[in-house]
Amino acid sequence: MTKQPNILYIMSDDHSAEAISCYGSRLSSVFRTPNLDRLAEEGVRMNSFFSTNSICTPARASIMTGQYGHINGVRTLSDSWRPDRGPNLARELQSHGYETALFGKWHLHCEPEGFDDYSYLTGFGGQGSYQNPEFQSKGQPVRCHEGYVTDLITDMTVHWLEQRSSGKPFFLMCHHKAPHDFWEYADRHEALFDGIHIPAPDSLFEDRSHRSEASRDYGSSVTPRSNVRSLYEDFCAPDYVTGPLQGTEEMTFEQKGMAAYQKYLKDYLRTVAAIDDSIGRLLDCLEALGELDDTIIVYTSDQGMFLGEHDYQDKRWSYEESLRAPLIIRYPRSIPAQSVCDELMANIDMAPTLLDYAGLPIPATMQGTTQRAVIESRSDVPVRTSVYFRYWMHLAHRHDNPAHYGIRTRQYKLIFYYGLPLDASGAIDRPTPPGWELYDLTSDPYELNNVYGDPAYADVTHRLKEELHQLKQHYRDTDDPYPELVLRAQGK
Repeated sequence: MTKQPNILYIMSDDHSAEAISCYGSRLSSVFRTPNLDRLAEEGVRMNSFFSTNSICTPARASIMTGQYGHINGVRTLSDSWRPDRGPNLARELQSHGYETALFGKWHLHCEPEGFDDYSYLTGFGGQGSYQNPEFQSKGQPVRCHEGYVTDLITDMTVHWLEQRSSGKPFFLMCHHKAPHDFWEYADRHEALFDGIHIPAPDSLFEDRSHRSEASRDYGSSVTPRSNVRSLYEDFCAPDYVTGPLQGTEEMTFEQKGMAAYQKYLKDYLRTVAAIDDSIGRLLDCLEALGELDDTIIVYTSDQGMFLGEHDYQDKRWSYEESLRAPLIIRYPRSIPAQSVCDELMANIDMAPTLLDYAGLPIPATMQGTTQRAVIESRSDVPVRTSVYFRYWMHLAHRHDNPAHYGIRTRQYKLIFYYGLPLDASGAIDRPTPPGWELYDLTSDPYELNNVYGDPAYADVTHRLKEELHQLKQHYRDTDDPYPELVLRAQGK
C-alpha cells in the first residue's frame, strides 16, 4: 500500500501574490521571498487560484468545507462555522488515521473540531495581536505568550513536529496572522527598506469614470478605510504602532497619498519577511526529521490584498488583486519541480484536492472538485472553465463595500453589483445602485477599462450572463429569498 503523504498547510492572512517574488510583480525588484521562492522552484506555482468570497472568515470556512458560504452558513465576518454540520476537512483526515493539529489564526468563531491538538489566537475578534498574543490551547485556559506572533506560531508548529511519535501521517495547519492590518513587523526587519523607494502601481490614482455607478463612487465617503490615501490619518497618529508618518504637512494631496503608500507597503512587506523566515524554518525542520519529501507543503492565503492597486488597501472587492490568492505546492513524489499552472482553481477545491492526495473519499456534499491532475501538469484532464464568486458583507455591515457576485473565466470577469443592505427580516434597508462590469483580462489585466455595454462585447456579455445563471443554479445560490435582486439582475 502506498504511504499516505503528510500535509503541511500554511496559510497567511491577506497575503497578496504580488508580495511573493516568484510571482514576478513590480515589487520583486525591491523585495525577495527566498524561502517561498524555493517552494515554487521545487513544486508548482498556481497563477489562477481564487477565493470565492474575498473576506477572511467565509474564505476559511470554504477551505475547510469545500462549500460556498450560502451552504456552510458562513457568508460574513460575523457568522460562526458549525464544524459538526456538513463536511470538515480536518475531521475527514482524522477519522481516516491522520494525526491532526492547528496553530495560529483560526477566526471561525468556534472551537476547532477534528484536531488532536491546537492553539489558536484569541482577542480582537479572533485576529489576535502581533506582540505578546494570547492563545487558546486545547483543554487549557487562554494564555499570553511573549514574543512576535509569526515566530510564536512557527515555534508551536516546529515543536509539534519534533515531539510527535505516533507514526501516523499528519495533517498540520500553520495559520499566520500576518500580514493582516495593522502591520507590526519584527524588530529584525526594521531597516529592511532603508533608502528604498517602493514602485507604485499605475492604478494608484485610478480614474474610475469607466466603472459602473455601483462601484466608482465607493470611496472615502462610504468606506473610509478602503483607500490607500485614507491610511494617511492613521499613519500620522503620534501613537501609530510602527511610528508616525512625519514631514508631510506641506505636501500636496497626491504627495501625501504617495507617502502613505510608501509606509503602507514597507510595513506590510516587513511582516511578510517574517513569514518567509517561517517557511525556511519549517523546511529545515521537515528536512531534519526526514519528512520533507513525504510531505505535501501548501502555501496560500485566505484571499488576496490590495497593495495600492485602484487606490485600495484591504480586500472585499472582486478585482484581481483581492480575489486572487497565492498558491504554491511542493510534493516531489508527484508534482514536477519548477511547474507553473495557469488553470483556474477555487478555494472550494482545496479540501477535495487534499483528500484526493490522501487517497480518501470526497464527500458528495463538497461543492469543489479535486484539482490534483491539474496541479500535477497532467495533460488531457478536465479543467475549470470558470469560478463563481460572491461577496455578502452587506448583511453584516451596512456601510461596507457593495454586495456583488460574478464569474471569472480564463479571459473575462463579469461582476454584478446589487448592494441591497438588508435588515434582519430580509427587507431592503438602504438601496444602492446596481451595476454590471466586464473586464477583458487578456487586453486589460489590471481591470482599468470596463467594457460592459460596448457593442464589441455584446456576444461575450450574453454568454457570460448565461454561464453565470447556470453556475448559480449549479451551486444552489438562486436568490429566491431576494426577488428585487433578481429583478435588478434582469435589468428591470
